[in-house]
Amino acid sequence: RIMAGKVKWVTDIEKSVLINNFEKRGWIQVAESEDWNFYWMSVQTIRNVFSVETGYRLSDDQIVNHFPNHYELTRKDLMVKNIKRYRKELEKEGSPLAEKDENGKYIYLDFVPVTFMLPADYNLFVEEFRKNPSSTWIMKPCGKAQGKGIFLINKLSQIKKWSRDSKTSSFVTQSSKEAYVISLYINNPLLIGGKKFDLRLYVLVSTYRPLRCYMYKLGFCRFCTVKYTPSTSELDNMFVHLTNVAIQKHGDDYNHIHGGKWTVSNLRLYLESTRGKEVTNKLFDEIHWIIVQSLKAVAPVMNNDKHCFECYGYDIIIDDKLKPWLIEVNASPSLTSSTANDRILKYNLINDTLNIAVPNGEIPDCKWNKSPPKEVLGNYEVLYDEEMAQSDGPDRDLRSRSGQSTGVKGNRARDLGKPVLTTWK
Repeated sequence: RIMAGKVKWVTDIEKSVLINNFEKRGWIQVAESEDWNFYWMSVQTIRNVFSVETGYRLSDDQIVNHFPNHYELTRKDLMVKNIKRYRKELEKEGSPLAEKDENGKYIYLDFVPVTFMLPADYNLFVEEFRKNPSSTWIMKPCGKAQGKGIFLINKLSQIKKWSRDSKTSSFVTQSSKEAYVISLYINNPLLIGGKKFDLRLYVLVSTYRPLRCYMYKLGFCRFCTVKYTPSTSELDNMFVHLTNVAIQKHGDDYNHIHGGKWTVSNLRLYLESTRGKEVTNKLFDEIHWIIVQSLKAVAPVMNNDKHCFECYGYDIIIDDKLKPWLIEVNASPSLTSSTANDRILKYNLINDTLNIAVPNGEIPDCKWNKSPPKEVLGNYEVLYDEEMAQSDGPDRDLRSRSGQSTGVKGNRARDLGKPVLTTWK
């Protein structure tokens, strides 16, 4: 039986045949015990499993580690498209969440850098670029990871050179099949030791309807190996601008012992000592807020198959005003380890994830209520439970959705000395 991937062997011959088959399909073995082997399915395998052509149907004791259309959140262009749609829907509803300031900017939902799809939005991008010609933009292919194909631009001529046709009306990418996103570059990142970094946070979603998600407490920061400079002469130096380990490990200053990584708890201590505890708490509240809102944005379009769960890798950048920005969400965050600490963290991540997805190590049952007891959560904590939020009444739900008076944005409750009601618990 193939499960989440749990495989129970009948004979040694069957075991060797299946393992060879799995490796060909891009499955990753993540754990092994006397009776069970755990496999992680690749996103390509998931497409095959849920494809209409195969006609395959999962049984009740089979669960998989991706939702069928997980790409609604994990493709860079679709993530932005779904968040924009979510904002508009909240505006139509008259939700306080969609409130804007006098400049027309969202007050609570401004957590994704200004982004356009290329080639489709090329003319819109040019219009935006001309409002601020000194701005820097970052171009990323929609379907690639590990920093592949990314580059920075600060002149329209650079895009024209990159494209086949310099005419804006017939803008064509180098590969007509591959779309790109172009986003306003966060050119004032928070620096530590003069270096840029981002956060990799793990979020487990057990169900989208109702939404139930868990935050992993052991995330980490990924640092660049070269000190940051906004100088246009360094736009091509990816060791300055991109935090991906796949890129930084090739740098001359890469440290193989700590891997250019800091734990989230170390970041907290640093910020508490340099900026203060209250400001630090507010920052992490806002990060949690962003994650929940991004999941709510895709929940209506996600195929909420009862056989599925997903561990996402969120990439967050913090600017020098301590404002967090959602950069992207990864469907298959790297489980390979670059350091000893990395290995321990990812081993625990896999173990804790499977303890929630497959409680007590028993044979999975997709019909269980997916609300495990606290003692099995390990390093996970409940980030948001939609059923619980709704059971607290509509007033609480409105407060938790707006966020401005009960915690994340307004801090009014904190000012009154009352415990802060956060938006995701």
